[in-house]
Amino acid sequence: MAAPALRAAASRESRPAHSRLCFLMRFVSSWWKRIVALRRQPAGLREMTEAPLFSDNALTILRERYLQRDDTGAVIEDPPGMLRRVAAAVAAPARTFGEDAAVWEARFLERLLRREFLPNSPTLMNAGLPGGQLAACFVLPIADDLESIFTALSQMARIHQTGGGTGFSFSALRPRDDRVRSTGGITSGPLSFMDLFDHTTAVIRAGGRRRGANMAVLRVDHPDVEAFIDAKHTPGRLENFNLSVGVTDAFFQALDSETPFPLRNPRSGRVACTVDPAALFERIVQAAWSTGDPGLLFLDEINRHNPTPQLGTIEATNPCGEQPLLAYESCVLGSLNLGAFAAEADVDWARLRSAIHDAVVFLDNLIEAGCFPFPEIEAATRRTRKIGLGVMGLADLFARRSVAYDSDAGLVLATRLAAFLTAEARAASVELGQRRGSFPAFKDSVWPQRGF
Repeated sequence: MAAPALRAAASRESRPAHSRLCFLMRFVSSWWKRIVALRRQPAGLREMTEAPLFSDNALTILRERYLQRDDTGAVIEDPPGMLRRVAAAVAAPARTFGEDAAVWEARFLERLLRREFLPNSPTLMNAGLPGGQLAACFVLPIADDLESIFTALSQMARIHQTGGGTGFSFSALRPRDDRVRSTGGITSGPLSFMDLFDHTTAVIRAGGRRRGANMAVLRVDHPDVEAFIDAKHTPGRLENFNLSVGVTDAFFQALDSETPFPLRNPRSGRVACTVDPAALFERIVQAAWSTGDPGLLFLDEINRHNPTPQLGTIEATNPCGEQPLLAYESCVLGSLNLGAFAAEADVDWARLRSAIHDAVVFLDNLIEAGCFPFPEIEAATRRTRKIGLGVMGLADLFARRSVAYDSDAGLVLATRLAAFLTAEARAASVELGQRRGSFPAFKDSVWPQRGF
């Protein structure tokens, strides 16, 4: 995060004096108006809002990417105003379920002001604005035909424009030099189309304020997998993509048994060639060590945990890889700031539990509060209503508790936190289902079989 701050500092130094004065006057004016308005708020929230919320670096990022601007590009919002905008917009859907939106707005605002919880960037950017798209993660399908490829390309561009990131599996595309029956020519293969998606991403800033991001997945049994593994050895290639090889049980069985592993043409299903699985795995390891990519996506293991297998097979994830999604699904994300729950001798478990439950409601509300870029995405998202609740600030918590990372105490605390988050998030989801009803695909999902 240092680089944007340094660039901003340099631009401030080079800014003419009269420009800096105008900026300062606007800044002071906006803060004075905010302080006057805040006199109507409860004392507790007023004190939190008037206290410094963010570091200088954080304020630089907020001004560059998140705070609202007028038609001239001038910033017209301060950080507390941004958080109030978000809290009000996200609380509003509570009325749909017969709940008191004002109560939820106050609870959400307190969590945000205390920095106990923050949602994904599109929510901070777009909540409360016309046509606001609030989700961070999308997976788009790509079939082996030009219409599907360019439909996905167009949809990717639109999603990036509204601040989201996209994941794709290119595994259905026939390999390079395969025949095209309709023209008699040969194909350029999935890597060439990844280049096209990468170049398109480069010219579209996500939400108009930051670079777009993608995930490309290629199955380990695709004939072009070796070229995919080596792609980032070429400087600048696919720099707007994270890459993941979709590994399978069959691959690891071949690796263990030291037997040749077949690569199959996805168009025909026929074996194109066989490779030494150990050499292929070594190639993956070396590329990951030297370039940072590819990662591994354990496709069979992911689908063993697919909660809605009746809806399809999971083939890809969001750009960061933590959220496997079905075709056209989107996911809203948020993170609990563990550092905010450090108590004098322990973690404030009661406050953390309460924050988890509020965060689950917050994220579920985002599905109602947001607009969707395409009908297919809205239908898929509402069918499963997936949310992603994670954590940040583990290092801060450890530091405040004087716990070393590489220590038994650190491992025990991290394990306890993960178990606590999982259990309480599920409990909050059950409570939400009891109040608001289950997600539409619940009946045929795995959850009834597990006693939910």
